[in-house]
Amino acid sequence: MGSNLGDILLKEKLLDSKQLESAKEFKKKNEVSLGSAIINLGYISEEEMAQALSHQLGYPYINLDQFEVYPDAVELLPVEIAKKYLVMPIHRIRSFLTLAMVDPTNLEVIEDIRFRTGLSVQPVIASESGILNAINKYYGSSDSLRVKQVLDDIEQADDTHVKIIEEEEEDYDIEELTQSTEEAPIITLVNTTFIDAIKKGASDIHFEPYEKSFRLRYRLDGTLFEMMNLDTKFKNPVVSRVKILANMDIAEKRLPQDGRIKMRAKMENGNKKEVDMRVSSVPGIFGEKVVVRILDKEMLKLDLSKLGFEKESMEKFKRGISRPWGIILVTGPTGSGKTNTLYSGISNLNSTEKNIMTAEDPVEYHIPGINQVNIKEEIGLTFANSLRSFLRQDPDIMLVGEMRDYDTVDVAIKAALTGHLVFSTVHTNDAASSILRLVNMGVEPFLIADSVVLVVAQRLVRRLCKKCREPHKISPEALEDIGFSPEEAKKVKVYKPVGCSDCNNTGYKGRVALFEVMEVTKEIRDMILNRAGSKEIKKKAMEQGMFTLRQSGLFKIKDGITSVEEVLRETIKDTEV
Repeated sequence: MGSNLGDILLKEKLLDSKQLESAKEFKKKNEVSLGSAIINLGYISEEEMAQALSHQLGYPYINLDQFEVYPDAVELLPVEIAKKYLVMPIHRIRSFLTLAMVDPTNLEVIEDIRFRTGLSVQPVIASESGILNAINKYYGSSDSLRVKQVLDDIEQADDTHVKIIEEEEEDYDIEELTQSTEEAPIITLVNTTFIDAIKKGASDIHFEPYEKSFRLRYRLDGTLFEMMNLDTKFKNPVVSRVKILANMDIAEKRLPQDGRIKMRAKMENGNKKEVDMRVSSVPGIFGEKVVVRILDKEMLKLDLSKLGFEKESMEKFKRGISRPWGIILVTGPTGSGKTNTLYSGISNLNSTEKNIMTAEDPVEYHIPGINQVNIKEEIGLTFANSLRSFLRQDPDIMLVGEMRDYDTVDVAIKAALTGHLVFSTVHTNDAASSILRLVNMGVEPFLIADSVVLVVAQRLVRRLCKKCREPHKISPEALEDIGFSPEEAKKVKVYKPVGCSDCNNTGYKGRVALFEVMEVTKEIRDMILNRAGSKEIKKKAMEQGMFTLRQSGLFKIKDGITSVEEVLRETIKDTEV
């Protein structure tokens, strides 16, 4: 693209010579194209660049998001070539191929594609993000393409290759069903789905049967996305295959079941990754819904500095967990990252001098040097019983997965008051509400005041994709309304999601936690003894410097980490508490 693009943008007066030189330096330093450098530096937008090329070269400009791409054209070029050259085949008429390009002046690319396809190339101009989005949409990942090929093979195969069992509840052949799950296409489909989900960074896979379809969804960064909609004939063999892998009973379709799968996946960089998967099945009216939770150790961040704590909140958390005794509570809804925070806390304390024991339901990640116990309530191994046993094992630090009843809280408090540090979770909306939750369980306020030393509330929000985020113009009045001060509202720079191939067109990539860290100070301890309400306790904590969940979100908006929409979705105004 080099000097041609630079000359064109200078002619169009969209750049000056100083900006062009800066862009060339950026290009060299970051190893990107000149066009990407100019856009990343914010000199012009992708659309302005494409329009300038169109004006100077005479090729039409198209918006690929609003343009229909013909499947027969897509099949003419491999996805690797499309990505390498930043091109997208969109239409074929007889011996002519209409090709969307970022740089139609690159004659080597045009000649190579003409040679590969045997067609005359008619260039049109499109933006880089538009082409990348189209490649992701029409080609998909290599694993998604493999799944599609498997489905095509199954569709074309003889019916005897996949045995479908009728849905009569009491009339099906287990031997025949087992045989159908061992057919190569079904094995490949399930395995490839697992590998694709792991590569995409999904936390869950949902296999969902409906009356006329069998839907497959991934949860990516906390949000569910539909990946495939299969014919109902895949329902029984696919679900049964997953259940067999998880050592579940495929003959039992009427009751919920749980299982586990451990698999090794070969990644694109050649490395092998071991992943644990927790499998859950629930009977529905159209068959069993199966959810596979992917427990990827590489996704577990045990570095406290990378979780999302503000500096002041981090200092309070470290101060709390460094105490020799007391209870550290982490609160938030399911899927808010509580386990990650707890593991990070105990990993920070993990050493040969300390005996650390955990009771979890179930153990999600194994941490070397820590003794972990799986809760099994069906045989009497409850949280309370585990904690009682731990006290006879000379522990220094204990983690109990959840305080869900009086017995568990009672043992935890006794442990804390006899010189042990106890980590646990409760389910409340904010830090202050945790005190009232313990009182509602029947715990006396004086025991709470003497044992609880720190409460952390948290939520997860999605991180904006750094490659495609864009400045978002929001009025100062609107920013003040969500919590910014009048001074901050006038100068804060807010970003919004856009979407590119790097973030699966969502505009977000990864997640970060919002934290509310409440130290139980002398004043708050007195309030607990006097049975003060959650609002009064929260107000006092804020007066003492506690950042609320909303304030933590505002810091991350200000730093360009997340969007206004994400923070509004997960938090409420402090005046509404």
